[in-house]
Amino acid sequence: MNKQHIVLGITGGIAAYKSAELLRQLVKQGYSVQVAMTDAACHFITPTTLQALSGKPVYTDQWDARVDNSMAHINLSREADAIVIAPASADFIAKLSHGLADDLLSTLCLARNCPLLIAPAMNREMWLNPATQRNIAQLIADGVQVMGPDSGIQACGETGMGRMLEPEQLAEHIAAAFQPKLLKGKKILMTAGPTYEAIDAVRGITNRSSGKMGYAIAQAAQEMGAEVTLVSGPTALATPLRALRIDVQSAAQMYDAVRKQVAACDIFIAVAAVADYRVAEPCEQKIKKSAAPLTLTLVPNPDILAYVAALANPPYCVGFAAESENLAEYAEQKRQAKRLPLLVGNIAQQAIGSDDNELMLFDDNGIHALPRADKLTLARQLMHHIAQRYEGILI
Repeated sequence: MNKQHIVLGITGGIAAYKSAELLRQLVKQGYSVQVAMTDAACHFITPTTLQALSGKPVYTDQWDARVDNSMAHINLSREADAIVIAPASADFIAKLSHGLADDLLSTLCLARNCPLLIAPAMNREMWLNPATQRNIAQLIADGVQVMGPDSGIQACGETGMGRMLEPEQLAEHIAAAFQPKLLKGKKILMTAGPTYEAIDAVRGITNRSSGKMGYAIAQAAQEMGAEVTLVSGPTALATPLRALRIDVQSAAQMYDAVRKQVAACDIFIAVAAVADYRVAEPCEQKIKKSAAPLTLTLVPNPDILAYVAALANPPYCVGFAAESENLAEYAEQKRQAKRLPLLVGNIAQQAIGSDDNELMLFDDNGIHALPRADKLTLARQLMHHIAQRYEGILI
């Protein structure tokens, strides 16, 4: 992605300790981050820590002599592609909603000409107070994006709404804010992860798919404004924000879930590594070990992608092919056999379980290569390609 510049504003609150991890993640993802803090924030986390993580001097004073003309509120806001306040205290939210500007950070927000995102963090009674709710409603009406809060145990020992979202969740929200909403209002149905076919009560047939590629694509689709339903095999991955996740185990369960959901979708993306075969008659109890050979009879599983592509009025179908050799030949054969507008191919040994990948896109206009990168970067590139193809735009 282009190196967007974010001003990360930190206000006073115990959740400020999470801001260090958020900053680290944003820098890791390629953002340029400038930190600005309130005086109260400096009581919870030091500018030195944040300077070390960002590689930039931290600003706390509106009259900082390091800024030309001592106008930090103008200079910093004009450089920003977005301003993120995390945590945003009840006091600071009140300032924003009423246009008050009595320190560097509040003045910077008032003088901005870029999007503003805030992550509220406060005690549950403060969050539920009618004054805070009025202020939040006003900020939403003004176009400010409010990220959270969440419910859980708070530093005061109470439990309820008011916890700041975790850094990983905030990073997803921020990334989504920068993505063009090419799929706004579109409904996408996806499959992801492995399937598990029972042999007996404790054993089964599965594969090494981690689900990382599918979950990255689900996140990228949501960033572009789509409504995502994710039918997932067994995986330990966190559900992408706002995605509807349907958990399944076997290929038959995945097939049933897709059949129930497919009529409502505009685009179907089959990323899951679905088992081609299942045991004909799995045992209800554990098969006891013996010296005798064990013979299992395997029968084919339903072909989920072929079923969707063959519907009378199918959605735009995107298939995946993980091959161990002859990728171009086998992937194109699969695309033609299932009559898919787009098929995504990769080499299984290089992709399964890894954090990065490289993809080959096969469609009627030829082959398009997406060079090796982390899976979220590839997912964003792929979803841009799908959005353009769905709209009939040639690349």
